[in-house]
Amino acid sequence: MSDNSAWPHAPPHFTEEFGIYIVTGSTYEKRHYLGSRMRLRYTNEMLLSLASHYGWTLQAWAVLSNHYHFVAISPEVGAGNLSKFISHLHTSTARFLNKSDGVEERRVWHNYWETQITHDTSHYARLKYVNENAVHHGLVDQATDYPWCSARWFVRVSSTSFYEMVNSFKIDRLNIRDDF
Repeated sequence: MSDNSAWPHAPPHFTEEFGIYIVTGSTYEKRHYLGSRMRLRYTNEMLLSLASHYGWTLQAWAVLSNHYHFVAISPEVGAGNLSKFISHLHTSTARFLNKSDGVEERRVWHNYWETQITHDTSHYARLKYVNENAVHHGLVDQATDYPWCSARWFVRVSSTSFYEMVNSFKIDRLNIRDDF
């Protein structure tokens, strides 16, 4: 567990164990800093690239104008590098966004929250939730129409039976931080 005494409002991060995690990141004050195709594309590409760089295997992801979610398997050595991964993502995207807007050192990201997923049913429901997040927020009618999420990829790489099983889960009662 990290020491949050310097900033008592930061969520504790319990990420030492190997496993599957759902991660949510939020922009500062939920501002829509990622509100253009270019910004969404850049953030999505950075998420994919840095996940690979840090050894995380993405299973689902969604990047929206003021937050993101992803479900990923940690590296085999454990999830201890998640904070470095997220810090790198937030720093790189903040620099890009601030340069694009001609501002210096503006705070772009608020924080991130992670939860280790320990049950198959929780895992499958969260895969569906993340893939369907753009629908949840009213951005598209079909998740596969949203370019900055994994829905189209998930359809392509999943077996028909796995895809149908994941999509059979109800997601309306999931306890996921998503008040964006």
